[in-house]
Amino acid sequence: MRHRIAVVGSGPAGLTFARVLHRHGYPVAVFERDPAPDARPLGGTLDLHEGLGQLALDKAGLLAEFQALSRPEGQAMRILDADGTVLRDWLPRPDDRANPEIDRGQLRDLLLGPLDVQWGRSVTQVVPGTRDGVLVHFADGRQETFDLVIGADGAWSRIRPAVSSATPHYTGVTSVETSLDDVDTRHPDLARLIGDGSVAVYGVNRSLVAQRNSGGHVKVYTKFRAPLDWHTHLDLADVEAVRSSLLALFDGWAAPVLDLLRHGTAFVPRPFYTLPVSHTWTHVPEVTLLGDAAHLMPPLGAGANLAMLDGAELAESIATSPGDLDEAVRTFEEQMWARAGRWAKITTAGLERLVSPDPTQALALFDQVQPS
Repeated sequence: MRHRIAVVGSGPAGLTFARVLHRHGYPVAVFERDPAPDARPLGGTLDLHEGLGQLALDKAGLLAEFQALSRPEGQAMRILDADGTVLRDWLPRPDDRANPEIDRGQLRDLLLGPLDVQWGRSVTQVVPGTRDGVLVHFADGRQETFDLVIGADGAWSRIRPAVSSATPHYTGVTSVETSLDDVDTRHPDLARLIGDGSVAVYGVNRSLVAQRNSGGHVKVYTKFRAPLDWHTHLDLADVEAVRSSLLALFDGWAAPVLDLLRHGTAFVPRPFYTLPVSHTWTHVPEVTLLGDAAHLMPPLGAGANLAMLDGAELAESIATSPGDLDEAVRTFEEQMWARAGRWAKITTAGLERLVSPDPTQALALFDQVQPS
């Protein structure tokens, strides 16, 4: 018997789930609220870990294609003091494939492959336990039923309320993101400062990280501790006003570091929200969650990796236990909760150290993860 399965969300979690099921010959409906694949910017680059995101791609049969697209050199990391002094300058070995980088858009296209995503299908609510299965309500008024619905629809999941009353809470840390284009030609000095990977600078309760993407594109992220309404005096649509505010916040830092903000083309605030560190729920037949919908945590390189492995493992659990769909989901949830709980503790503690009153905490964390 082939079950009627739907996944809501076309991010790394949902697409990995669908792609692994597709590899096993199982059909799955993928619903995405965005009207098209290129409807909005997908964000910057991702580092996919050997035992997490890369393992998920291997389960999907896509590891070789990923290796051809990824940038191992993007693992390079340089850390500066606020005065511009180089504190660490780590370069990966030529054969290092532990955490190569890939642009989010490239990863999405790789995962999409043969999948038939239903774009512009926004889900507003799911109701499990009806006579015909779980009822899915769409924003256009239509309804459909499935045997299993997976919420892979991110931090503000519309599926989560079917299994959990938890809602994301603000961490006290906000990021404001900007970007530079054609950096090697237009800003060669900054290109050299960033190198092949990332450059990071840590100060008191604030940091600035610039990260190279493909095609000469660079993402710049400021992070700082502030109340959620820190910008009430600003018009966030006024690029120069936001630029001036950030330059004031980082006043006194080295001129080349501040040039990363001076040349930024637009500024996007992204407050960091998280779910409780050990977020679990009482199992609800016919509905489950993946990725940020299940375990939103600080964005320190684990989220997409965990989301992809969630998707791959749930798909494998279903494919290898076709006679008992509910037991397959139960088994997966127990594994996911244990792994996500460990990583949530790591990333929560990491955020405390990376945006800290004591900048040496960030350097010590780097030395723990990547000894010089």
